[in-house]
Amino acid sequence: MLIRDSRFRPRPAVARPSRRGLLAAGGALGLGAALAACGDSASGDAGSGDRGSGGADGAWRFKDDRGKVARADRTPERIVGYVASAAALHDFGIECTGVFGPTTLSNGEPDVQAGDLDVDGLTVIGNTYGQFNVEKYASLRPELLVTNMQEPPVLWYLPEESTEEITSLAPAVGIRTSGTSLRKAIERYAELAASLGADLGADKVVRAKSRFEKASQTLAKTAEDRRGLKVLAVSASADLLYAAVAEDFGDLRYYKQLGVEFVTPDNPGESGFWEESSWETVDRYRADVIMVDGRTGNLQPDRLREAKPTWRRLPAVAAGQVIPWQSEAHQSYAGHAPLLEALADALRDAKQVAR
Repeated sequence: MLIRDSRFRPRPAVARPSRRGLLAAGGALGLGAALAACGDSASGDAGSGDRGSGGADGAWRFKDDRGKVARADRTPERIVGYVASAAALHDFGIECTGVFGPTTLSNGEPDVQAGDLDVDGLTVIGNTYGQFNVEKYASLRPELLVTNMQEPPVLWYLPEESTEEITSLAPAVGIRTSGTSLRKAIERYAELAASLGADLGADKVVRAKSRFEKASQTLAKTAEDRRGLKVLAVSASADLLYAAVAEDFGDLRYYKQLGVEFVTPDNPGESGFWEESSWETVDRYRADVIMVDGRTGNLQPDRLREAKPTWRRLPAVAAGQVIPWQSEAHQSYAGHAPLLEALADALRDAKQVAR
């Protein structure tokens, strides 16, 4: 499994994926860098509701989920964000100048992770894991960098070897998106957006939040009505299938809190997140509905049906009960409401086929 500049090279037979690599690739892409330390933490608990604010002198501050306080003499305007972070801020009314991470496909179309971003109007600092053009970043005169955190205090998608240089050019904010509830991650992005000048009372934001709340209630009711249905979230590569540990992913954890019953892998790696299986052994997963990681570079259901006979024999696949999983959807009400609705629809229509 490779995290790679050229993401579609085959994985070396001797390579073993790091936890960071597995996450960046959704389990299907790559050998990641080792985790990087990110400096001293500010006092106090991260995510304690300490919203960013402007003082009487116009200064700006925001305590991120590392517990670090990002500071600026004024509210940042030239913001560079991980693509999913930029998409989340966009949904709350804050626009970024530049982005990094999966933004465009080879044909120039937006990547699935770009959400509603106008990618043609953004400067892309690097489109794949490990690519981050520091000179281009510096040329934007950045005032703030924003990214997710899968494994605090690591700032997601920043290359380990240049993290220190990158974070020396502008304050950085990391928002935790795994090992926490989806709702909490969305609230944190809302707080950050508000600190940057977003109006959380704007019609667009209020409507999106209302849709999210309604969709959450619908999913909870549907999960209760369809009790006993088992859901499995996976990421697929040519060599291996990766079964997700629901508790480790913010969205799956939230769905579980709403009552969705997930298949629990028996032997995940010591770092969590995934259990890997050879294609010869995937029939041990007895699921009624399967969610397939839709990130670019992962094998998708059509390809899996063509190439993997053991996939075709899974009861959920045979029954046509396979849906996309946007495992890095942007953390906003607008970003997740449709996903909650789609899962509720899938559960409502599913039959119990796993025995």
